[in-house]
Amino acid sequence: MSEPPGAVVSLAEAPPPADAPPKQLAAQHVLPLRRPGRWIATAVVLVLAAQFVHGLVTNPFYQWDRFGYWFLRPTILDGLLITLEVTAYSAVLGLLGGVLLALARLSKSPVLRAISWVYVWAFRSVPLIVVLLFLYNFSALYKTLSVGIPFGPAFFSFDESKLATDMVIAVVGISLHESAYAAEVVRGGVLSVDQGQHEASAALGLPKGYQFRRIVFPQALRSIVPNYVNQLIGLIKGTSLVFYVSLLDLFGSAQSMGSTYPGDIVPLLMVATVWYLILTSVVSVVQFYVERYYARGATRSLPPTPLQRLRTGLTDLRAHIRREAAV
Repeated sequence: MSEPPGAVVSLAEAPPPADAPPKQLAAQHVLPLRRPGRWIATAVVLVLAAQFVHGLVTNPFYQWDRFGYWFLRPTILDGLLITLEVTAYSAVLGLLGGVLLALARLSKSPVLRAISWVYVWAFRSVPLIVVLLFLYNFSALYKTLSVGIPFGPAFFSFDESKLATDMVIAVVGISLHESAYAAEVVRGGVLSVDQGQHEASAALGLPKGYQFRRIVFPQALRSIVPNYVNQLIGLIKGTSLVFYVSLLDLFGSAQSMGSTYPGDIVPLLMVATVWYLILTSVVSVVQFYVERYYARGATRSLPPTPLQRLRTGLTDLRAHIRREAAV
């Protein structure tokens, strides 16, 4: 093919002939990008962390010998058991209440939507301690409770003060408060399901209840469960407020023993702190595996577990040592 008049052909830009042998590329050592800022920040953080741990261990104010004495005392363990019971009951009841409130909020009935909105607005606005104290003094406002026809005769009545034990008050109060937050978690999870799933299930003529149970809700769990497990961490710490309704949980037991032994108040607070750290750490581990389970199908590859990261790190370290030895 002839070149147009006036065209200049550069020999440097001319392509090599088809039968030319491939050029041998010289092996080059690739140097990683140096990041001095990252190393400086890491060194500063390690120094601060070492100073904090050193001060925590060597400071006699913490009285670590008394900490070891109180850590597994029966009084503390009884309080820990109450904390676990209140957390378990409140988490289950709060989630069930949240599902009902979320369904009412998404309902086409204006009355249900209004009542659900008012409930969530009220309990998210009122502090938990106020709710607990109000329920603790509920018998002063209503001596008896009755069930019957509205504005008509009552079928039966019962004394509220006999049924409302300290455990019941704590569980009911925290569950009412927790369900308001769980309702928004569930509602957000349902709204995160693609609208095409709702339309496809409706096009198949499936009943509304079946659509929600078998199609919408299982997909919404991908967003609901990790967020609600994260909320359980706040719930565990929130149970410390039941001390104000005469229920000796973990914090209440530590506070009670601190009043009896004023010299051990700091070790007892450290005991409660460490136990709360242990509980929240366990929930955090559960949260990681729950999120990893529900990430299936949403990501190309699942996030590695800590054990897998450790194995990968050891493999990379061995490979780096071999490369250094070969050089």
